[in-house]
Amino acid sequence: MSSLNLLTAQCQPQTTALTDTELPTWLALVPGWKPVKYDDLPPAIESSFAFDNFYQTMAFVNAVAEIAHGQDHHPDLIVSFGACTLRYSTHSAGGLTPNDFICAAQVSALPEATAA
Repeated sequence: MSSLNLLTAQCQPQTTALTDTELPTWLALVPGWKPVKYDDLPPAIESSFAFDNFYQTMAFVNAVAEIAHGQDHHPDLIVSFGACTLRYSTHSAGGLTPNDFICAAQVSALPEATAA
């Protein structure tokens, strides 16, 4: 799958996580996103975005909410005055699936998205 295909892809129910050998290929499709692992949580990908003010941050969060609703795939968000960090993981699969990369690519393509 190419990064262009991720922009038009629709998330599908996923029960099997990508393997460690598959991850580099998928990560290459979403520049600015990095793999993370926190405590007992499943592996995830994460990216942070910077904004000039809280209004811009919330406009971005609302645009992310539209993607999440449309894809039925929801990120963890950390929201502050001028920044937002998103974390995607497919909890039902216990790790990362193509759905996480589809949503990451679509978020990164938002006009409001400015990498921190």
